[in-house]
Amino acid sequence: MQKEHLLKVLVIGDLGVGKTSIIKRYVHQIFSQHYRATIGVDFALKVLHWDSQTVVRLQLWDIAGQERYGNMTRVYYREAVGAFIVFDVTRASTFDAVLKWKDDLDLKVTLSNGKPVPAVLLANKSDQSREGLRSQIPKLDTFCKENGFVGWFETSAKENTNIEAAAKCLVDHILAHEENITSNTDPDVVALPGYNNNTKERVRARCTASYSIFPHVSS
Repeated sequence: MQKEHLLKVLVIGDLGVGKTSIIKRYVHQIFSQHYRATIGVDFALKVLHWDSQTVVRLQLWDIAGQERYGNMTRVYYREAVGAFIVFDVTRASTFDAVLKWKDDLDLKVTLSNGKPVPAVLLANKSDQSREGLRSQIPKLDTFCKENGFVGWFETSAKENTNIEAAAKCLVDHILAHEENITSNTDPDVVALPGYNNNTKERVRARCTASYSIFPHVSS
């Protein structure tokens, strides 16, 4: 019997970091330089045929960059099971805001076991110069481990770099949590092929592999 999962995933970060561009590229395989700023929240749906027995309906919530300062985020975040937090590699201030977004996320939504929802950090606009940023951000593998991210990826919506990989990483973690919850009560639960349930090892491998993309970042 085919299993279906409806997963609500947040895409958050400061204004202009490329959240809408990432979603449009991932869902529709299009890119434009001329998106208008998102007002409030927007939605997109991506259907993934995960394996022969599993369909994932990924509901992506595009949260406006200024919304962290409003009271509506608690409503927007409700029932989310994962998040992308995005910053712009050409603007250090957007990286400085990452932990504020992460803290806001952890404060307003948790998994059913009380733990934070899995979050993947996206260092976006990798197709543009990042000379001004290299000396200002820490090594991102260490940053991920210290601040509760399950991994990070250098992405470009324009060049379609690492967006699919980042989504697979996040969905892997979300489904692993759901599998752990249901496997205690459902003998017919579908095991995820190739998934290592040793979370710490998986996080370390993911962060280390991704860090090599950004070799000149100083600590």
